[in-house]
Amino acid sequence: MSEATDDNQTETPLLFGRVLDGKGGARPIDWAEAQGWGPAAQGEVLWLHLCRSREGVQQWLETELGIPEPTAELLTSDQTRPRAFREGATLVGTLRGINFNPGAEPEDMISMQLWCDGNRLITLRRHPLQTPREVVAQLDSGFGPVDAGATITLLAEYMIARMSQSIIDMNQVLDELEHDDPEEHAEAMLKRISTIRRNCLALKRHMAPQHEALEQISRDAPHWFEEEDRREIAESIARLRRYLDDIDISKESALVLQDELRARSLASSEHATYMLTIVAGIFLPLGFLTGLLGINVGGMPGMDDPDAFWAVVVLCGFLFVALIVVFRRLRWL
Repeated sequence: MSEATDDNQTETPLLFGRVLDGKGGARPIDWAEAQGWGPAAQGEVLWLHLCRSREGVQQWLETELGIPEPTAELLTSDQTRPRAFREGATLVGTLRGINFNPGAEPEDMISMQLWCDGNRLITLRRHPLQTPREVVAQLDSGFGPVDAGATITLLAEYMIARMSQSIIDMNQVLDELEHDDPEEHAEAMLKRISTIRRNCLALKRHMAPQHEALEQISRDAPHWFEEEDRREIAESIARLRRYLDDIDISKESALVLQDELRARSLASSEHATYMLTIVAGIFLPLGFLTGLLGINVGGMPGMDDPDAFWAVVVLCGFLFVALIVVFRRLRWL
């Protein structure tokens, strides 16, 4: 059974909307009602989740919310590097999550932009994302975040938590590879290890800036971002730091395993070359002797002796044994 995402087919930019009641619950709101919305009761917060690739989103952000044009362009652009900054009493940010859509690789990332003034929270994405739906499910069940700051904190927490499963999956693959037979599956193992190393590098490259973005939120968020929210963000930052450390460990483990496989392959190749050299060293004198005796010129000894052949065979056997003894004394065998 596939997990729920925000992949809704709607005619408007709105993928879903909720009005938080300040008690952990929320009620749905449509696109028409969201226009010109204002809180009807204390503690109400509007959350709109939009598809930023829909036509007219940037213009709506500028006219309806009064967002400056450069900020509106940032919220609707494909510049997905995680970042966050304060703009007056509003918070603007871009966060990244792992792409768990069908056919996606772990290193594929999905960005989510957000804008919030404490009363209105706008999140935007281009591709389907599971994290917002998880938060909405909590709100619909009455056990969700109570305000905008808590919603942002929970979104960041869920995005980071999803990294854990990818790291666990990579470590499981590494454990399987460590117990696999390198003699039979060396090439396939090297391919899988290379894939893991690429995934680790991609996750580290994409998620390390998110660490900086969350720290920026923790430091510079407006007054409506409460101390409890800052503590929760601090916990998410610590968890992300642990995950980044785990990625480094997984990358190093993959590198060690890759080096071990390559060393085994090189040792096997060198051993085969060594044995061929030994065989050539043994049979080179014998080949020289038989070649010398095989030249078709007059005066060859033993041409008229019926026992000459067996004498040559005995001589070759003696040379063979003598060479074996010499190689053993030289510790070549």
